[in-house]
Amino acid sequence: MVDEPVVVDYERVVSHDSDLSKEVSEAFGENGFGLILIRNVPDFVEKKKRLFEKTWALTRLGSDILDNELTDHKSLYNSGWSHGKEKLKGDKPDLAKGSFYFNPLTDIPGTDDDREQYPLSYPLNVWPKEKDLPGFKACAVSLGCLLHNVALALARHIDIYVAGRVKGYSSHFLYDAIKDTCKAKGRLLYYFPLEEAERENIEEDSWIGWHNDSGFLTALAGELYVDDRTGVIIDTCPDPEAGLYITRRDESVLHVTIPNDCMAVQIGECVQIITGGTLVATPHCVRGARSSNISRVANPYFIDTAPSFPLSMPAGSSREKVLSSSTNSKVSSLSKRWEKDGTTFGEFLDKTFKVYYAE
Repeated sequence: MVDEPVVVDYERVVSHDSDLSKEVSEAFGENGFGLILIRNVPDFVEKKKRLFEKTWALTRLGSDILDNELTDHKSLYNSGWSHGKEKLKGDKPDLAKGSFYFNPLTDIPGTDDDREQYPLSYPLNVWPKEKDLPGFKACAVSLGCLLHNVALALARHIDIYVAGRVKGYSSHFLYDAIKDTCKAKGRLLYYFPLEEAERENIEEDSWIGWHNDSGFLTALAGELYVDDRTGVIIDTCPDPEAGLYITRRDESVLHVTIPNDCMAVQIGECVQIITGGTLVATPHCVRGARSSNISRVANPYFIDTAPSFPLSMPAGSSREKVLSSSTNSKVSSLSKRWEKDGTTFGEFLDKTFKVYYAE
C-alpha cells in the first residue's frame, strides 16, 4: 500500500511514448493512494498565484453583488457564487466556505436543446463585472484551461492502464469521452475561518464534509492560506493539521499536502463505474485550521463527459464489483445514485446534486 502521493513530471504526462502504468496503479488502483501529483507544469505556479490572490477580494464584493448578481438559483448554484447551499453533513447548510463556479472553456456551453434538457450540466457562466474585480475572469479561464489540458493528457495513460487489465475496455475510451466535451467546471473555494467553538472542538471534516467526486476526473490546483482580515497570503498555515484528508479502503485516514509547484488529479465515481471498479474514487474532506483568522483558497476543476454519456460497466464486469470496490461509511452510497447499468451521466448528476444541495 502506497503511503506517499505518486509524483510524475509533466513531460512524461504529455508524452505518448511514456509508460505511466505503474504510477496510475499506485495512484488509483486497488491499494492506491488516491491521487497523482504532476510537477513542472509550464506556467502553473504563476497562473495559480494570480487567481488565488483575487479570491479574498471576491468574497468581499458584498451581498448586493454576491447574492443578487452572482448567485444563480436556476442552475442549483452550479454557476457563479454559492454560500450555504451545499449540505454534505446531513441536512445542515454548509456555511464554512464560499464557492465560485465557472466553465473556463466557454461562457455558453452546449446547444439550446442541451441546456433545456440538462440545465444543471450546462449552466451559463456568471462573472463579476470587470470594474468590480479587474482581471478575475481572465485569471480563472487561464488556470482552468491549463488544468483541463493536463488532466486530459493524463486520461490517455489511465486508458492504457485499464485496457491492459479489463477485457473489452478501449485503450482510448475515457480520453475520447472527455476530449471534446464542454461539460467542465471550475470551483474556486474560499474556506472561512472557523468560529472559536469550532476551533476548540475541531472535527476532521470541519471545512468540507467527507465525499467522493461524482464525475470523471478532478484536477486540483493545491491550496493557499490567507489572513482573512487582510487577504495577505500566509506562506505556511500555522496549523499543520489543516487541509486535505483522504481515506483508504480500510477507512484509515491520511493527511495530504500538495506542494505549491504541483497540481494533482483525482478519480471520480464515474471512472470507477466505466472501469468496472478497477480504478476507485477516493473519499476526501478538508479539515479546518485551529488558528484564528485563517482562511484557505483552493480550486478543484472537474472534467466530465456530455450528460448523455451512458455510465456502463465493461462487458463481463458486475455491479457488485463496482460497488464493493469502494464501500466507505463516510460518503453517500453510490448504489443509491447509480441505480442501473447504462444510467446517463446527466441522470446520475441530477440525483447526486439532490443529495448534496438544498433547494
